[in-house]
Amino acid sequence: MVHVLPPVTQPAPLWTPDPATAGQSTLASFTDFVNDRYQVGFADPLDYDALWRWSTNNIEQFWEAVWKFFKIDSATEYTSVLTAQRMPGAEWFPGSTVNFAQHALTNGHDSKDALVCIKEDGRKESVTWDELRVRVGALAHTLRTLGVSRGDRVVGYLPPGQHAVIGLLATASIGAIWAQCAQDFAATAVIDRFEQLGPVVLLAADGYSYNGRTYDRREEVEKVRAGLTSVRHTIVVDHLLPGAFDGSLTGSSMIGWEQAVANAARLRFEKVPFDQPLWVLFSSGTTGLPKGIVHSHGGVMLGLLSLTGLHMDLRADDTLFWYTSTNWMMWNVVVSSLLTGATAVIYDGSPTYPDCNRLWQIADQFNVTFMGTSPGHLQASARANVEPGADFDLSQLRTIGSTGSTLPASCYHWVHEHVGAHIQLSSTTGGTDAVTAFACSAPTTPVWPGELSARSLGVALESWNSSGTPVIGEVGELIITKPIPSMPVFFWNDRSGERYRDAYFATFPGVWRHGDWVTVTDYGSVIMHGRSDSTLNRHGVRLGSSEIYQAVEKLPQIQDSLIVGVDENEGGYWMPLFVVLSPDADLDDDLRETIITSIRTNASPRHTPDEIIAVPSLPHTRTGKKIEVPVKRILQGADRDHVLSLDAIDDPLSVTQFVEIARTRRAARLQMP
Repeated sequence: MVHVLPPVTQPAPLWTPDPATAGQSTLASFTDFVNDRYQVGFADPLDYDALWRWSTNNIEQFWEAVWKFFKIDSATEYTSVLTAQRMPGAEWFPGSTVNFAQHALTNGHDSKDALVCIKEDGRKESVTWDELRVRVGALAHTLRTLGVSRGDRVVGYLPPGQHAVIGLLATASIGAIWAQCAQDFAATAVIDRFEQLGPVVLLAADGYSYNGRTYDRREEVEKVRAGLTSVRHTIVVDHLLPGAFDGSLTGSSMIGWEQAVANAARLRFEKVPFDQPLWVLFSSGTTGLPKGIVHSHGGVMLGLLSLTGLHMDLRADDTLFWYTSTNWMMWNVVVSSLLTGATAVIYDGSPTYPDCNRLWQIADQFNVTFMGTSPGHLQASARANVEPGADFDLSQLRTIGSTGSTLPASCYHWVHEHVGAHIQLSSTTGGTDAVTAFACSAPTTPVWPGELSARSLGVALESWNSSGTPVIGEVGELIITKPIPSMPVFFWNDRSGERYRDAYFATFPGVWRHGDWVTVTDYGSVIMHGRSDSTLNRHGVRLGSSEIYQAVEKLPQIQDSLIVGVDENEGGYWMPLFVVLSPDADLDDDLRETIITSIRTNASPRHTPDEIIAVPSLPHTRTGKKIEVPVKRILQGADRDHVLSLDAIDDPLSVTQFVEIARTRRAARLQMP
């Protein structure tokens, strides 16, 4: 039984879809397809809520409809869609044999650009669909010549660019398994991840660009090679400078990229079982050795076709530009957009160099139709008073996607007013775990400020209270009650499955607990409240951190913030707010009062922190997420190295200040009478 609070007045949406445009979307065509195939009888093909209810009440029919609608090619017939609706342990499309790379390379127009790769200094490389197929075929041939076969691991230490795309697709075409790390990771962090896999081939570049600087990583590449005991061959990429590795190409174990793709070969695809591992993505590793999360060929195809094809409405005449690192699962989404035949624009550089106009300039220059970014970039653009809608031609831009953290309501208004009232803003939540979206938007859904428009198709998302009762209109745990094809097939080196079960199914056996606080509204949207494992508990009232960040970071004097609730001895509870100030701001009494007033007004009086502390910087994961739990544990007195891996942090030095704060507070308590 679902516990439903009395309905609140549905707020007016900031943006609503044009019925004529929505009626031409892929989602509308899919709805008609479902109606015809399953005789559902939808009264309105643009009624998203009705489609979502059907998709989650009939998950086997929904995912089979995705399979049939997008014409998945299997060398053998599947015997059923789903063996059992259990988690973990669901087996999808048993008997089928597919290949992710085949589908990623078959939908694009031959002479049209598949990839447009841009470096921070403005250099551009375009790769047509014909060229992409030729290079993938050539690299796959080289990998086979080097002895790579189905199930072997190939890894990439690469920046964003064509090489990371081609490496993934060539590896997948063989039925081998791909994993990658961004080049801002130190060698030790790369080895921590890759050595678990026992890779046989390493692809590595000479460096990357960021914030006006180039970073030569050749020494780190050598350290990675030395630390990966199973690697037999290394393919090196001159990403920054031609001939960067010329002096190193001696012996058979080192191969230059141009040599690796020089020999044209017929593009061949190894058909593998639906649940054959495609890639390994890694958890952030902030609290221990990163977990290797394994996704399958078939699961990724279906999950990301639903996301990119139906929700994002990408088609062969679209251009996607989602700013991301190769270390973030959004990179895998960008590569998977090729499944739709769209062009992918890829940028190696800082999103705010030389200023906050850079990504908007790229969107203009390449007629981007779907642009993806982060709340941090949108907030930085607003603080910098840039005017993308006035300064650039964004008439082709249909949708802006945002993910990585909670998007403040103020950003919705800023995009609407300063980027374009015609643009749909799609705030999205999902994660590395299932490499898809749990909630986002669709061409047929409205946009409400501060809310995610809808639960994703085929995703049985609910909000549960602590007793395991679904709730509507109140805060609860984000729960997935039915399996999704793109959920992990297993964790690497977790033969018993114990770590996998503990990660998602320990709290509520048989259902997926994701670790987020959410509200599902009575009109179908989703509101994010922050991580449930970093919950603030003031006087027995549990609070999410998201509302506090939205209230604080909307202030022009604040660049970043972090709040934690620290349980102390003898029942004490300390809730400090750490802030990074803008260059011209000073944390005086006036600013403290402004911060407190904003929290009281936009969150609640219960959210008011015990103390506001200015710090030079705050630590995040490499994908930009705040790390509340490790900071909380350090402030409680835990040893830094026991709760945090510095290699997984964007600014390791920023952690030192919390160790010092904890030491100072302990010393002060010891001196108290």
